[in-house]
Amino acid sequence: MDALVRTHPSLIAVLLLVTSNVFMTFAWYGHLKHLHSKAWYIAALVSWGIALFEYLLQVPANRIGFTSMSLAQLKITQEVITLLVFVPFAMFYMGEKLRLDYLYAGLCLLGAVYFVFRGA
Repeated sequence: MDALVRTHPSLIAVLLLVTSNVFMTFAWYGHLKHLHSKAWYIAALVSWGIALFEYLLQVPANRIGFTSMSLAQLKITQEVITLLVFVPFAMFYMGEKLRLDYLYAGLCLLGAVYFVFRGA
């Protein structure tokens, strides 16, 4: 694993960030579907439990990613991943309709990607 991290740190970071973001999306929004009739503190405790797994992936992802990306590149990468995870979650898990606004948000993020990676 160490050799893989040394040769492809950005790829490993992205894979860990995708996985961590899936956990975080469920932690932040999954309770809206299944725990809406429970007290908020029950939802918070469940979300906190799910978020623990997110942190166990996100912290090493950021440490690994920071060896090959700047802080801004790492953050923008995370935001792109967030949108890529959130849209299918919203549509398939939460039952929301695909909105043109998601495309516009993605285009704005592509602009951010361009600016933070253009000199790299």
